[in-house]
Amino acid sequence: MQFVSLLVVLVLLLCGLGYEFLLKSHEIDLVRAYDKTDPAFGLTNISFDGDFSSSFASDLCVAPEEDVVLPDLSVDAVSAAIFSEADHQTVYAKAVHERRYPASLTKVMTCLVALKNGNLDQMITVGEECKDIDIGSSVCEIQPGDVLSLRELLLGLMINSGNDAAMTVAQNVGGTVENFVAMMNEEAAALGAVNTHFMNPHGLQDENHYTTVYDMYLIFHEALKNDDFRDIISRHSYYASFSTTAGEERNITWESTNHYFINEAVPPKDVEVVGGKTGTTSEAGACLVLLSKNKYGNPYVTIIMKEPDKESLYQEMNQLLGKINEK
Repeated sequence: MQFVSLLVVLVLLLCGLGYEFLLKSHEIDLVRAYDKTDPAFGLTNISFDGDFSSSFASDLCVAPEEDVVLPDLSVDAVSAAIFSEADHQTVYAKAVHERRYPASLTKVMTCLVALKNGNLDQMITVGEECKDIDIGSSVCEIQPGDVLSLRELLLGLMINSGNDAAMTVAQNVGGTVENFVAMMNEEAAALGAVNTHFMNPHGLQDENHYTTVYDMYLIFHEALKNDDFRDIISRHSYYASFSTTAGEERNITWESTNHYFINEAVPPKDVEVVGGKTGTTSEAGACLVLLSKNKYGNPYVTIIMKEPDKESLYQEMNQLLGKINEK
């Protein structure tokens, strides 16, 4: 009997040592952050040193392949979701793994890549790339020869949804626009956004430029870790004062495209909209990603993609926001 007990202790000790070795020295591949059917669920090309709290999916909401329904909530949007950042739960999910065109929600990734790879205080001279966008698309009215900081360009990008700012940021942070877009795709892959592919930094229509509601959550969640990003998306407007290479002074006020910030939409009682990003094209429909807080101060991310118009977008976003005070 003593021999058997000793043998059991020895086996347990060896198992413990093997487990510790795995955590400290082994690299595990993350295939898909939300694929529970994969044996390596939650991990891809990420090495960690034994602290599970720092693993990829430890602070993320996980969305199953099937929809997550609420009995008294039904929206007409093609894809929509509510994610609780406080307890890492997917509260509601409708077609969140289906590919959608993101329109200007793309700029969340543009901003994230710029924040990770650029210097906010760097002064940038706007070049001809700012004109390489569709006529009539959203701009913050910068011109070749304007000199702004990267921080100011990101404010124009996110507040006023400037496609001209997106091109300028991409050119100067990436060296070329093409290289910057490659950086965006690399970041998406690193975040586990496996159903996302970018073709440009602004989101103007391209059939090979797509994401999903869940992938957009992964990107937005990562961006929210950055203090500067949270500051930028919380701005209702920004008065930009800068000069040109010719020494002329220019002043522009950028107003938010978020209807909650310009008194064109009112959130439900006791819900605070912290900030987010809008996006609209004919192919993408009306899209919106938001960070909000409920009456208890708990943060939620809500996302809608492919609404038919802006009026229904904010009506249905209010339906989602109305649910966060019930949690």
